[in-house]
Amino acid sequence: MLEIEIKVRVPDIKAVREQVIASGGVLTETLTEHDSYYNAPHRDFGITDEALRLRETGIKTTVTYKGPKDTILGSKVREELNLDITDPKIFDSIITHLGFVMVAVVQKRREYYQYQDFTISLDQVEGLGNFVEIELISDSNAEMAAARVDETAIKMGVTGERITLSYLELLLSTR
Repeated sequence: MLEIEIKVRVPDIKAVREQVIASGGVLTETLTEHDSYYNAPHRDFGITDEALRLRETGIKTTVTYKGPKDTILGSKVREELNLDITDPKIFDSIITHLGFVMVAVVQKRREYYQYQDFTISLDQVEGLGNFVEIELISDSNAEMAAARVDETAIKMGVTGERITLSYLELLLSTR
């Protein structure tokens, strides 16, 4: 599966929320996400542009691998594989024993909205500010999906500089 998304820093998350709701977006959940990122002992994910993330929400825990990023029509495109797990401490223990090292933690409050087949996330990221992500998961034409993401961004009034860096990369760049 491919994740096609845009991320835009926004000064007023409330205005975007109002537009998403007015356009028919439905709030599906609001979560505090605690994302722990790991680096591998056999290659540096910062160099290979990969990510291994453990996400804890209090409701569920998911391990995610993200492949190297590509950009199509201003959208970030990358392979994403997810696995739900039951015990984050055991996962941490296993990969730490294998030589993986936790490099950073990203905390955010995220509102998930469903709009058609898009997920729109309104994020308040600790230490970084407010962002909107518009995401589409596709297993086919990435260019067509990126064009659809663009159209949805325009409809939602999400303008401004598109950020292709992950929250992890943004956080590490402020250190």
